[in-house]
Amino acid sequence: MSNSKSKYLSRGQRLPLLVEKGEDGFYVVECPLFEGCYSQGKTIDEALRNIKEAIQLILEENKSKEILKGYNPEEISLHTITV
Repeated sequence: MSNSKSKYLSRGQRLPLLVEKGEDGFYVVECPLFEGCYSQGKTIDEALRNIKEAIQLILEENKSKEILKGYNPEEISLHTITV
């Protein structure tokens, strides 16, 4: 893992993540800010470490840095519905 994190993420910047446990027992995590940004792990902690590394790699692209630069929500919530 590179030290590029400090160049692109301000200290303490929080990003939204969606975590689901699959039928196979693995945790799949997605960062909806970046299209196609997924990772997984046998545990939630492993999945979160993996997605952090994936986000750091994505932020090496200029386009992705611009998305993050303008991201500053006041509130984030997750809702589910039954269909």
